[in-house]
This record gives sequence, C-alpha cells and structure tokens, in this order.
Amino acid sequence: MNSKPRIAVIIGSTRPTRFADAPAQWILKQAQAREDLDVELIDLRDHPLPFFDEMASNLWMPSQNPEAVRWQQTVGRFDGYIFVVAEYNHSITASLKNALDQAYKEWNRKPFTAIGYGGTGATRAVEHLRGIGVELQMVSTRAAVHIGGGDFMAVHPAFGNKPISEIEANLLQTAKTALDELAWWAKATMAAKAAEA
Repeated sequence: MNSKPRIAVIIGSTRPTRFADAPAQWILKQAQAREDLDVELIDLRDHPLPFFDEMASNLWMPSQNPEAVRWQQTVGRFDGYIFVVAEYNHSITASLKNALDQAYKEWNRKPFTAIGYGGTGATRAVEHLRGIGVELQMVSTRAAVHIGGGDFMAVHPAFGNKPISEIEANLLQTAKTALDELAWWAKATMAAKAAEA
C-alpha cells in the first residue's frame, strides 16, 4: 500500500468570472508543501459533464456517457478530496452537485475537506456538501477553510482585489487542521480498504 494518499483539489465552479482559482491555488500550495500528501488539481471545466441523465447511479449499473465514465476514472484515482466551494443561494454550485452525482463507487469510504468562499465563507454550502458526502459514503473532516466577511471582501476582484497572501495569517491554522484531519482519515480509510482486500 502506498503510504502517501493521493488527494484531488476539485474546483467546484465553472463560471467564466469565477473567483475559485485563487483559493484553489492557495490550498493547493498549502497541501503540496506537506510531506504526507500527493496532491493534484482537478478543474470541472476540463470535464464537460452532461446533467445527470443515466438510468441509475453507477453503484447499480455502468454509466453510458463517455464524459461521465472519464470523470469516474479521474476521481477514482484519488484517496481523498479538497473541494473548492462557492456558495450559491445557501448551497453548492450546480456544477459541483452534478459532478458528485455522476459518480458513486469512486467516492465511497474516502475523506474530504473544503475551502469555501463568499460573504459567510460558504459555511452553508460546505454544510450541504457534508450531507451529500455522507450519502455518498464519504468521510468529512470537521475542519474546513472559510474565506468570508472582511477577508473575502479584501481579496475578491470586485472589491479589494488583494492577493490571498494578504489574509493568509487568518487561514493558515484552519488549513493546517483541515489538512491534518484529511491526511489522517485518508490513511485510515486506505488501511481499512487494504485490510479488506
């Protein structure tokens, strides 16, 4: 068993004017600086998924759409996930929900954490994500990174347009905790799956 979990940072927004790239690159840098994680960036823009239209989840039958199958193969390579979460009307984006629905087996018994952004730091969206994750048999970390309030206003291009490094001191401890928890759960679930094999 590879002792270093493979982690995907998944950008959950596909809008042309999205802010997601800044927090995605920041959390990617934090995760890549660690010795206990192997991290890769996955952008939903690179996966033109249809809205879910299969006969059933791939838990019950193979998906037919080639993009859905490619997405399943992509996320299936990883041992855990960091979702980059925008909050739209108190929930996650439609593109992220659709991407989660396009796979099932690939998410099972794997951990995730999140970095959310918006007026309230995407707290409500991350809570919705956790509920979806439970249904997909995933493990959520307790900690997540939230860029909200004055910090969000400082870094968003429509307002302060400062680099995230300007607010980094406010995010580092939570990011460390979230990544520590993610690494722990990834190793635990990998070991449990290896013991079952």
